[in-house]
Amino acid sequence: MRIETVFLFDLDGTLVDSVYQHVLAWKEALDEEGIGLSVWRIHRKIGMSGGLFTNQLLRETGLDMDPARIDRLRRLHAEAYGRLSKGVVPLPGAKELLATLTDNRIPWAIATSGRMETAGHNLVALGVDPERVPVVTRDDVKYAKPDPDLFLAAAERLNAPIEHSVIVGDSIWDMLAARRCRGLGVGLLSGGYGTEELERSGAVRVYDDPAMLLDHLDEVGGRR
Repeated sequence: MRIETVFLFDLDGTLVDSVYQHVLAWKEALDEEGIGLSVWRIHRKIGMSGGLFTNQLLRETGLDMDPARIDRLRRLHAEAYGRLSKGVVPLPGAKELLATLTDNRIPWAIATSGRMETAGHNLVALGVDPERVPVVTRDDVKYAKPDPDLFLAAAERLNAPIEHSVIVGDSIWDMLAARRCRGLGVGLLSGGYGTEELERSGAVRVYDDPAMLLDHLDEVGGRR
């Protein structure tokens, strides 16, 4: 008997080129609330849960982040991202990678820290229908990355043990979540994190983008 591998994908920066649109949308939302935060600091937080994002804001700015303000920031970010998302496109090789897995009857799912109000734009760009493909968003779980809940839920949707999953992501938050649920973490550089950062967080392999992962799919168990 052999392990039947399944693939669990992050979305932003992993399958679609959307990280910097998110950064700029958060920058716009924070500016609207009078919260000064450098763009590079925002980038370092993309991919983590909104709650953890808020906690880090508290530490870095010392501002009072009451529930009403948190809700306004989420809404302002979603509105800004809705405008900026028109420029979002799939990363090189993303569609081909998903098609190859499908053609080879290798199950896959998407697990994103974003809510459907923003993830929906990316799914359209990627050509993925959440009615036909398992997609887990922040709306579906109690905690997002670096907690493993998103990936655990995605594996459950595929009726697969989490230990049989290859978890593909672009951020340290993806890799930390993969380690916590005992999945095999594979990192991509297409979200802006470096190789050493991803490896220190648990990535067993790091590739440039989905196209490079597709070329090396057999290295991580992606074959029938």
